[in-house]
Amino acid sequence: MVDGLFDVDPPRRPVRLRFDVDDPRLAAAAWSRLAEPGDTVAGALVAHLGAPGALAWLVEAASEPARAMRGEELGRLQAVVRQSTLRRLADAVGRWSQRLASLDPRRELRVLDRCGGVLLTPSDARWPVALTDLGAAAPFALWVRGDPEPALTSTRSVALVGARASTSYGERVAEELASGLVDRGFVVVSGGAYGIDAAAHRGALAAGGVTTAVLAGGVDRFYPQGNDALLRRVIDRGSAVVSEVPPGSAPFRQRFLSRNRLIAATTGATVVVEAARRSGALSTARRAAELLRPVGAVPGPVTSMASAGCHGLLRDGAAVCVADAGEIAELAGEIGPDAVPARSDADAGDFDPRSGLGPDELLVLDALPARAAATVDALARTAGLPPRQVVGVLGGLERRRLARRDGARWRGAPG
Repeated sequence: MVDGLFDVDPPRRPVRLRFDVDDPRLAAAAWSRLAEPGDTVAGALVAHLGAPGALAWLVEAASEPARAMRGEELGRLQAVVRQSTLRRLADAVGRWSQRLASLDPRRELRVLDRCGGVLLTPSDARWPVALTDLGAAAPFALWVRGDPEPALTSTRSVALVGARASTSYGERVAEELASGLVDRGFVVVSGGAYGIDAAAHRGALAAGGVTTAVLAGGVDRFYPQGNDALLRRVIDRGSAVVSEVPPGSAPFRQRFLSRNRLIAATTGATVVVEAARRSGALSTARRAAELLRPVGAVPGPVTSMASAGCHGLLRDGAAVCVADAGEIAELAGEIGPDAVPARSDADAGDFDPRSGLGPDELLVLDALPARAAATVDALARTAGLPPRQVVGVLGGLERRRLARRDGARWRGAPG
C-alpha cells in the first residue's frame, strides 16, 4: 500500500540527535527549526504524536523509511493524514531530514538566553490561546524577547498593519489610532517593519501602552536593521518582540507571508491603515477573515495609490470602514462597553438650534435681534404674541442658550 512512497536513499548511518528527544520543550524548539512556518503536515504530525513522538518518528523515518511506514505506526499516521496525502508526508520527511544533521535546539536556546528571551510552548500558561484557531498551521513554539504578559496574553488586542512604502498621511493615522487604542486598554500588534508597522509601534509606545512586534526572522537580530532602536524600545518598555522561528533564522519572503497568520490569529481584529493593491498587508486581512476575525480598513484619498488596497477591501465588502480608535474598539472589543456612542447632529456638524422648538418659541427666536437688544414689548409686537407669553418663552430660550438678557432688553445668543 505504501511501497514506493519513500524511494529515497536513506542515510548510510542511523540519525543520532545530540539532545534529549523526549524533552517536550526541546522537541517543540526543534520542530520550529525543522519545519517552515505554517507547515500543516508537520502540524498534524505533532498534534497527533506530540512534539517528542513526532521527532522520534522522523528520526526513524529518515534512518529506515520503509520500517517507519509499516505496521502500527502507519495506522496511527493514517488517522492524521488521508491515504491520498501520504505522498505529502513522504515529501515532507525529505524536507525535514535535510535539517536533522545540524539540529540542536540547545544551541539556539543559549542564544535566546543571552538575549534575555524566553521560549513559549503550547503548554505554557502564557501561550496565546487564540493560536489554536490556526489548527495544524499553529506554531510549535514562540521565541520571545521582552515581557509576554500582556503582550501575548491580552484578550484585548488589535493588529494595525499596512504598507512599508507609506505616506505621511498613513503614518500619522497609524500613530493616532495606536495611541487611541492604548487609551482604551488594547495591545497594538504589528510586524515591526518600516512604514505603517513602525508608526503603529511608535504610537503605542508614545501613549505608554503595550505593543507586540511579530517578526519573520529570528529575534536575535532585528530586521529591518533600521528599526533596531525602535524594537529595542519595544522590549525596554515592557512590550515584546516575538517570532516562531529560532534565533539565526533569516526573514525569507515566504516567512513574512506566513508570519501574517500569527498577527491575524492573536488579535481581536485586523485593521489595514494604508496599503497598495498588492501590499503584503492585505494577506493579513485575508487571514483574519478566514479566521472569522473582524477586518477594518482606513479610507484614504481616492487619488492615492497607497490607499488602493484599503479601498478594494471596502468595495469588496471584506472590511468595514473605520476612521478612529473608537470605531476600531467597537470592532474588536466587547459588545456594549466598547460601542461607539451615537453621534449627535452636533457631532456631525449639522446641528440645528431650532430643532425641538415649539411654534411660539420659533416666533420669539425669529424676533430676537442678533446685534442690538429689544424690549419685551418690541418682541411681542414683532412676534405677534402677548408680552406675558413672550416673557415665559424667553426664559426657555435663555436656558437653551438661544437668548441672552441685556438689562431690561433681550438679544439673540445662538448656542
